[in-house]
Amino acid sequence: MITNLKRVFNFAFTDFYRNKGMSVAAIFVLIITISLVTGLFFIHGISNYLINTVQDKIDITAYFKSDTQEEDILYVKDELLKNNALVKNVEYVSKDEALADFNAKHADNSVFSKALTEVGDNPFLPSLNISTSGDPSEYQEIANTLNQSEFATFIEKVDFSQKKDTIEKVFAITKAVNLFGLILGVVLMMEVILVVFNTIKLIVESSKDEIATMRIVGASTWFVRAPFEIQGALFGIISFAICFTLTLFIAYFLSGPLGVIMPGYSLFGYFLSNFFLIILIQLGVGVGLGVISSFIVVMKYLKV
Repeated sequence: MITNLKRVFNFAFTDFYRNKGMSVAAIFVLIITISLVTGLFFIHGISNYLINTVQDKIDITAYFKSDTQEEDILYVKDELLKNNALVKNVEYVSKDEALADFNAKHADNSVFSKALTEVGDNPFLPSLNISTSGDPSEYQEIANTLNQSEFATFIEKVDFSQKKDTIEKVFAITKAVNLFGLILGVVLMMEVILVVFNTIKLIVESSKDEIATMRIVGASTWFVRAPFEIQGALFGIISFAICFTLTLFIAYFLSGPLGVIMPGYSLFGYFLSNFFLIILIQLGVGVGLGVISSFIVVMKYLKV
């Protein structure tokens, strides 16, 4: 058995070096394939970050009656966070904070300043800004809870009805983006798998005479197939090593420019946080495609 393994590996490495041109072509194709899969992985991470950023800015506001005590508002906040799994975040905005925010946003608008002066008292109501991690139906459920529960005695209004259309459009767009990304990824992967398959096919067919000779002298199917599967794995390992190194440098050097475009996002940080997953993806795609393509070509097309 050990002798056969040595022969198998010897055949694999001999064929690898003998067909250097085809081997380089196979490695190049696998590098492109791994790079594409890795790129889709990073694009998915970036799109998720952008989607989450947009969704984090979506909320509904519960406005409380002007005479509601702060203790009651904070009680409602705590109850929402404690008893409702749909709630992601609740931010309390007092009357004074609402007024200060309004003045900061409209500091250069004399019309608003004059209107506030004429009103005299602070016209703003204390409020809770509520966001969820789900779809519009969750906002609807929270709005119903606030309007129909014990909290309703404190609440002046909930603005979900005014924001409903906007929330639904945002979530519809994010679902469409995710679906488009999935379809695009599947289509591209099918194309590159065909390219890899045909490249491996050319390599195997170049050794067709050797395979026929081995079969004539009584070599088993395993003995004929194994060298090509080892070659496929070798193509994948070399492609992975090159592609992983490129990914490391690209993620590092693009992290700064992307951070300017998307403040708070670090491409290199995303790379580090998914370090082992990226290794698994790249190694799995490279070795997996190399071995599986070799297996199918030898078994199906060369009729061993």
